[in-house]
Amino acid sequence: QVQLVESGGGLVQAGGSLRLSCAASGSIFSINAMGWYRQAPGKQRELVASITSGGNTIHADSVKGRFTISRDNAKDTVYLQMNSLKPEDTAVYYCNAHVRTVTLPTIPSNYWGQGTQVTVSS
Repeated sequence: QVQLVESGGGLVQAGGSLRLSCAASGSIFSINAMGWYRQAPGKQRELVASITSGGNTIHADSVKGRFTISRDNAKDTVYLQMNSLKPEDTAVYYCNAHVRTVTLPTIPSNYWGQGTQVTVSS
């Protein structure tokens, strides 16, 4: 089994910054892509950013130039640095990882964290 534990959410004023962290633990053989998604009230969950094990990244157009995803492969941890936050960034942010487990190393499985609330006040 694999667990993803997020931290770093909170309440911040517009223009402020937050850094989210997500640490994976458990029966991990290797981790492929890791990413951050968010879901605002009444809206569908959307991709914010993703990063491969090799460090290739994708950022949603709405966050380009403001958010940066990174990861520490040695710690099985992914980060999301969020700068110049806007009220429309308010959402629950979820960590996602494609993990090959020790018991099934040939087929990656998709895992989610429990979510962390980010609230940006105007």
